[in-house]
Amino acid sequence: MPLPPDFSQLEDEDLLAQALAAREGDLRAFEELVLRHQNRILANCRYLTRDQGVSEDLAQEVFVKAFFGLPGFESRSSFRHWLQRIKVNHCLNHIKKQQSHGYSVGLDEEGTEGRAELRVAPAAEQELEEEATRRKVEAILNAMPATLRVPLIMCDMDDLSYEEIAGSLGIGLSAVKMRIKRAREQFRTLYEAVEGQGRS
Repeated sequence: MPLPPDFSQLEDEDLLAQALAAREGDLRAFEELVLRHQNRILANCRYLTRDQGVSEDLAQEVFVKAFFGLPGFESRSSFRHWLQRIKVNHCLNHIKKQQSHGYSVGLDEEGTEGRAELRVAPAAEQELEEEATRRKVEAILNAMPATLRVPLIMCDMDDLSYEEIAGSLGIGLSAVKMRIKRAREQFRTLYEAVEGQGRS
């Protein structure tokens, strides 16, 4: 009798092929994909919505949508990128729903926040694995208005293009660029302030 495959050794794309070819009820390959990506998706749901209470539900719903959307996945992008698009759209729908119920999230309003410049480092993903840094980054993102926080996360954490962000948010390309620039500036200012407090 052949040994069961070791899914943990497979690349995402191979796991995806296994998940698509699996018999009905065999979820092992998809479950491995969930294990690989769940922490990041959960963290980003929390960062995007600033709502700890619903972030776990949103993350779970993202994976449910991904599971039922697997047959339509066309491999034009990586599984990770495709999953991030589902997550972004799902979280934005949640935010818009909150707005329509009278909660002010302010995705469409221009803020009047200060200006300066930061690019969230590509190494931020590795740094987020360290608990202290993760908490610091989360606190800073929570302090930022949605108009700046959401496009910053979409760009620097989800690796979406300016065009994709503009399409998702329903705003112009120049507005996206300006918001991301201002978000990086504000992030840097807040991060330096937190770092300064830690040293004093």
